[in-house]
Amino acid sequence: MASAVRRAHHLRSPLPLIPRLGLRRICGCRHGLAPSTLPSPADSETPVAGTKFLESFKEEFEIGSRKITLETGKIARFANGAAVIALDETKVLSTVASAKGDGSRDFLPLTVDYQEKQFAQGVIPTTFMRREGAPRERELLCGRLIDRPIRPLFPAGFYHEVQVMASVLSSDGKQDPDVLAANASSAALMLSDVPWGGPIGMIRIGRISGQFIVNPSMDELSLSDLNLVYACTKDKTLMIDVQAREISERDLEAALRLAHPEAVKYLEPQLRLAAKAGKQKKGYKLSMLSERAFEKIRNLAEAPIEAVFTDPSYGKFERGEALDTITQNVKKALEDVCDEESLQLMSKTVDTVRKEYLNVSTFRNYQVVRKRILAEGLRVDGRRLDEVLCTVTLGAPGDAQRLDSLVGPPSKRFMLHYSFPPFSINEVGKRVGLNRREVGHGTLAEKALLAVLPPEDDFPYTVRVNSEVMASDGSTSMATVCGGSMALMDAGIPLREHVAGVSVGLVSEVDSSTGTIKDYRIVTDILGLEDHLGDMDFKIAGTRNGVTAIQLDIKPAGIPLDIICECLEPALKGRLQILDHMEREINAARTQDDRNSPRLATLKYSNDALRQLIGPLGALKRKIEEETGARISVSDGTLTIVAKNQAVMAKVLEKVEFTLGREIEVGGTYKGIVTSIKEYGAFVEFNGGQQGLLHISELSHEPVSKVSDVVSVGQQLSLRCIEQDNRGNIKLSLKALRQPGSETSNAVGKSNAYTKQTPNVWKPIGDVPTVQENQTTVLEDLPVAKREMNGASSSSSSPSFLIRSAADCDEEEKSTGAQSSSKSNPKSQRTSKSESKPIRKEKGSSHNQSDGEDRYTCGSTNDKETTVASPMSAKMLKIGMEVTAKVHQIRARGLVLDLGGDIRGMYRFEAGGKRDFDVGDEVQVKCLSFSSKGIPVVSMVKDE
Repeated sequence: MASAVRRAHHLRSPLPLIPRLGLRRICGCRHGLAPSTLPSPADSETPVAGTKFLESFKEEFEIGSRKITLETGKIARFANGAAVIALDETKVLSTVASAKGDGSRDFLPLTVDYQEKQFAQGVIPTTFMRREGAPRERELLCGRLIDRPIRPLFPAGFYHEVQVMASVLSSDGKQDPDVLAANASSAALMLSDVPWGGPIGMIRIGRISGQFIVNPSMDELSLSDLNLVYACTKDKTLMIDVQAREISERDLEAALRLAHPEAVKYLEPQLRLAAKAGKQKKGYKLSMLSERAFEKIRNLAEAPIEAVFTDPSYGKFERGEALDTITQNVKKALEDVCDEESLQLMSKTVDTVRKEYLNVSTFRNYQVVRKRILAEGLRVDGRRLDEVLCTVTLGAPGDAQRLDSLVGPPSKRFMLHYSFPPFSINEVGKRVGLNRREVGHGTLAEKALLAVLPPEDDFPYTVRVNSEVMASDGSTSMATVCGGSMALMDAGIPLREHVAGVSVGLVSEVDSSTGTIKDYRIVTDILGLEDHLGDMDFKIAGTRNGVTAIQLDIKPAGIPLDIICECLEPALKGRLQILDHMEREINAARTQDDRNSPRLATLKYSNDALRQLIGPLGALKRKIEEETGARISVSDGTLTIVAKNQAVMAKVLEKVEFTLGREIEVGGTYKGIVTSIKEYGAFVEFNGGQQGLLHISELSHEPVSKVSDVVSVGQQLSLRCIEQDNRGNIKLSLKALRQPGSETSNAVGKSNAYTKQTPNVWKPIGDVPTVQENQTTVLEDLPVAKREMNGASSSSSSPSFLIRSAADCDEEEKSTGAQSSSKSNPKSQRTSKSESKPIRKEKGSSHNQSDGEDRYTCGSTNDKETTVASPMSAKMLKIGMEVTAKVHQIRARGLVLDLGGDIRGMYRFEAGGKRDFDVGDEVQVKCLSFSSKGIPVVSMVKDE
């Protein structure tokens, strides 16, 4: 134990394990050699010559009442620059490395990688190799979040390869590491020898109950209606990223003005750390063109470029071809005079003539398009709308995307995937993996639409929107927002509001001596060329009520916040105009054919029952899915079924019901299979493996001498439960579902099964019932019950309540002593106890019943009539009872009446009677009887 303590103390001490190398510190984190001298124990606390000493530097500061630490010198010492930032137990390491090449290219090859490894939260990856795979979407988005503000600050002509890598070392799940990673990357660049115009500060702002929160935790963000990420230098804005729930422009401006001074608090600690431990900036070779060569190219290209940009007859591709021709002509002219210096950077210089200032070193003049916008207020013409194809796919909750990020929710149910194929701009290219640009644009549109989706409790579908860009000459991400909003409504998803997006650009003139902006123009709904030639791409999406998403990218080294806030008003005007056009096309969730619309049902079962449904290794679940085409997902106590239409839903519910069963109810109808035949009857397996006896007396209304004459082993039947005793013995009846005199059939009749638990069924469309004119009888067309929720009805599904059968009437009257059972009737002695009451069937009653249609009544028709007030329930309704009903639906031959308590009744028009009714009219009716399907048949109560 003593040796262990000494070892631990030795590891904590600054003394090396092997001091004989004789290393000594000469400056900062560098090391040198010195004569070997072993220190005495008394001097162990003070570094001496010959000691290997690692010096670290640390800065501590507070932002939003949270202490943040920046440290360098301990980790990644060989990187060009490295910094560790810590907030509570969340720590992020960011490193910078630069290539040793000469940078002979015409662009900046900057790579920013962000990685979240599972060890940061003490978890082993669940993949087969137990390793992290390709970057996930979140990692790509965080990498873009870091890249966007740091890229504009590299000097012009710096084309050396630079790689920034941010790695999460530990995460407590309380704080999102993305903002910390951006600030650590800024500190690492400041510590490196790479020329860079930083530092930058990045901050996150939330809002709960109208109060802004700086650096909100993940728990606070879940309650916040604003997620604003803001990056800036000391006096200029560099990047904005917003997800909000319809925040007003005024409140958004207040949040931006709060974010700027809070983000600036990150700058001073970085400057102090760089002063103590930073490297001297290296004199990298800049790829700069001489003034003479630039003037030569400008003189050759400027006039033709101006002619192209001022001609409104050019379209997108015509203008592009004309500019390519100008580039080739300039190249040919330089080749004729063998000007190798100019040819080396000719393409970049021609683009600079179009895009940047005429004099790169002095920033004196403007290129053609910018000059035309600033001086004349005229834009490049020939624009056309983006063409975007948006589709919507619905799935079960189990289809939600699983997220393996260190923070945030484990899954998401709404996904928007954006695709930008090369043909949309007439180019040739490969389709490979996740593209950072596509992921970023898709996520922006996803944030914009997420704010208007219905709550998950009301609409539990998993939704996937695919945006396929067909042609591009503007902001395809904003077109995706508009197209996605319309596609969701077209799919029947009840969005609260339409969402539209518009892209705002900026063209500015900068004073070369002070670097301040002298003049500028804000351009709304910019074209692709104006995006390329301008200073800013400010994408703003929202509804009429407020902003839902923002993404700001800039090209210069910052734009004043006042100009950014000024852009909000023209963006709102443009958004409202777009919303007007969208609402003229579709302004509410579309109603589609009920038979072909997707369905989703949720049912509650015990976990043991769900394990029974899944089967060994999921075999039974897969079998049901293959046979029906539905999708089944199981969670704790919940079974979710997704079907492409109602027919498939009914089929899969039947199979689930047969496998798992339901609570047995006397009077309920069930489907079962005959397992064995005895002399006295047949045993039937039904309701998830339960056994019931079908006695010979319950096979038919006619005498049966042999059971096998009516049923056979393996035959599937619809049966009614007529009795269940205390021991669990179940008696079934076949004749209770058949009319006297009908032929005995082996076919399964239509089940009107009573379901104890009503499945909650959703569909993504509104339900508008269709009047069927070709009815043979009114009874066949009346809906028995309303099974679905949220206004979604199903004519083929089983009812969610039970209209009382004849047996129920008998039991009710028996309990009240209204009528005693007949013991002298030999036929009644063979019936079950629950059917000991005589049942009178009426044919063609004078109460407007269809000829030949059976009506079941209980007791005498001379029983005292009773009246009940709403609300009504199924068990309260009796023969002769008067109720106040409302007209629910008007059919060709009668009315569907709402009797209260979700009970529907039928009234058939009388000859010469009133037919002029409106939906919602209140009428006084009397219950005459029940149909064989349990539908109440009523007549009008005439006013005295």
